[in-house]
Amino acid sequence: MRKNFLLLAMLGVSVLFVAARFAADTLVGTWKYTVSNVPPEYESGTMTFEDKGGKISGYLGSTDKSEMMELKINQDKVNFKLDFQGSMITIDMVQKGDTLKGIVVTNDGEFPIEATREAKN
Repeated sequence: MRKNFLLLAMLGVSVLFVAARFAADTLVGTWKYTVSNVPPEYESGTMTFEDKGGKISGYLGSTDKSEMMELKINQDKVNFKLDFQGSMITIDMVQKGDTLKGIVVTNDGEFPIEATREAKN
């Protein structure tokens, strides 16, 4: 009986690992984002997710890059924090195919964000 439980536990962990890996793999790439109801200089840009040795990391921007901190990917949910002009902001999104939609939480309020994956070259 104990062997069966151990086998089931190992199978469950394997399935969760594969699901998490698949979710992370579908996120890798560059995404163009737009944020609503913010000043024009903050309305749009790019976010990039990279696989570095099996660990997903990311940043916003193409020239002046802001590193994503506390990046978490849980199935279709993606969230991270950014140091933005000395304040921490939180970004929570849900991925559906080549689209990410969610909310940016700042000291000044919450703002909708939407991103679309750029075509791979």
